[in-house]
Amino acid sequence: MEKVVPIRTFLDVPYDQLEKMNLEAKQQRFDRMDPVKLRAERIKYLDSETRIKAVTVCFTDLEGRMQMLDYDKKFLLKSHDNLTFDGSSIRGFSVQSESDLRLGVDWAAFYWLPSDVFGSGKVLVFGEVLDRDGNPYGADMRGQLKHYLEKLYKKDGSVCFAANEIEGFIFKGRDAERHFPETGKFEYVSTGGYYHSLPSDPLRLFIDAAAEAQRAMGFSNEKDHPEVAPSQFEMNFSYAEALIAADQFQIYKLLCRQIAARMDMTASFLPKPVVGINGSGAHTNISVGRGGHNLFYEKGGQDGVSKLAWEFIDRILNAGSDICLVLNSSVNAYRRLDPHFEAPNQIKVSPIDRGSMIRIPLGNEKTARIEVRSVGPDTNIYMTLYTLFRTGFEGPASDAKDDAKRARTRFLPDNIFDAIRLFKQSEWAKQVLGEGVHEKFAELKLASAERSPKALGTMVKAGEVQFHHEVTNQYLWNHF
Repeated sequence: MEKVVPIRTFLDVPYDQLEKMNLEAKQQRFDRMDPVKLRAERIKYLDSETRIKAVTVCFTDLEGRMQMLDYDKKFLLKSHDNLTFDGSSIRGFSVQSESDLRLGVDWAAFYWLPSDVFGSGKVLVFGEVLDRDGNPYGADMRGQLKHYLEKLYKKDGSVCFAANEIEGFIFKGRDAERHFPETGKFEYVSTGGYYHSLPSDPLRLFIDAAAEAQRAMGFSNEKDHPEVAPSQFEMNFSYAEALIAADQFQIYKLLCRQIAARMDMTASFLPKPVVGINGSGAHTNISVGRGGHNLFYEKGGQDGVSKLAWEFIDRILNAGSDICLVLNSSVNAYRRLDPHFEAPNQIKVSPIDRGSMIRIPLGNEKTARIEVRSVGPDTNIYMTLYTLFRTGFEGPASDAKDDAKRARTRFLPDNIFDAIRLFKQSEWAKQVLGEGVHEKFAELKLASAERSPKALGTMVKAGEVQFHHEVTNQYLWNHF
């Protein structure tokens, strides 16, 4: 009998092998492998691996949406140093009269993909947005974060670390957010609570599938579980250098959405899609190391952390109102800052009170860190980490010299209009982001806010979902 030859022989790697390959690539980033050598290695691999058909190059726009372009592999190998795209098509980037932008390839941020999620024969790499002259583009917050981290490392060997605890919801049906204006509600796939989920429960099946894909992509998973609210989930992965952590944040949400859609469900990262239950956060753990030592740890230090950690805390709290819009950048985010549901809306620090903007978790020499709890899951994570580290190192110090002053209760804004006003008035926010990006970001947030009623009230309004920056609604924006 004649042997049947497959028509397509695209790359299709088993999960255990994927994990090994992605962890090796991740280790190269940790080891700061020479970029020229790494680029040559990646190009040689792509050229020799005939089963790869396309390379997905992704970047993140100013509001935090992940943008992806698939390049034919042969074209990319010939043109990787001269990639361009229409920046005027990306909200918050260039205007129509100066639309062309360049796209560099960050060869270190290279991922092999689970073919059952992304399709066979593809790999993914993160891009760097450049202006027409090849300089870093100001609105590319990934580039801003990367260059700031490199500057710190070159200065004295300081390395910034981060880990995010990203919560989300699973709802019945595909595109549940886009259909919300028609239905007026989200339907749970599970009504269990914290840790309660049977092995065959739809929520558990989703979590298992997503966790397996993340593990295969080298996330170094730690734990995953249903969260407090019905149909809510959280999957944690290991601490990493800040840029790696931010890239994983974006891939995490992409994987969750893709896997949920394949199961006829929607993964939603709206901070508060349903009133009356807990919202979703992205608690952001940060620390700084040097020479293998955790600079946030001090034996006998107050609450187990060092003077540097306390300086970070004081500066971030002092700028809390100024940077609130960066950490909570949507109309819906301000529903989550509700004290009845463990909301971290108090501008203070505590080792135990989960209503505080910053918490100091129990830690040791390896794990000592601070946890910024007020970050929403729909934030631009690159902008958030860049802002937090810049503020921690360089922000204006408060005049709080004792526990009594630190503990006095102030609150974050409870609506986006106040957050925008405070952000626009802030000289520090302007200094961190630059005047152009600062103004552009405020304009984008106001444009979304004005498409929703000013008073939040007790019902989730169609506008705050329909015009949320992570909900696909290009058609609606163009016909508003």
